[in-house]
Amino acid sequence: MSSEHVRQLKPFLSVFFVIATLFSIVFLKMEERRMSYVVLKNTREFKKNKEMKKQKEIQLAKLTRPQLVETVATKKLTLKRATQAQIIHLNPSVSLSYLHKEGRP
Repeated sequence: MSSEHVRQLKPFLSVFFVIATLFSIVFLKMEERRMSYVVLKNTREFKKNKEMKKQKEIQLAKLTRPQLVETVATKKLTLKRATQAQIIHLNPSVSLSYLHKEGRP
């Protein structure tokens, strides 16, 4: 290529470079906007899931409270409350010392 050809191509190359730079800037701005929408969507979904988890924990606490369990056991399952004679108290230190006397680990 002669210097004349290079001099004729310089304006076209500079215009091409400017246009390519502008397109790149527009593309990056669009990509930034798209990513911000993705982050917004994920944030909303996270908050929704966090709220659902909190509601489920509250619901579980309500369902497993001792008064409700006792009511279901006595009314629906026809169970009776244990008397004092039916309750067996285990003392862990006594049972462990018993096992050591027997030669068990």
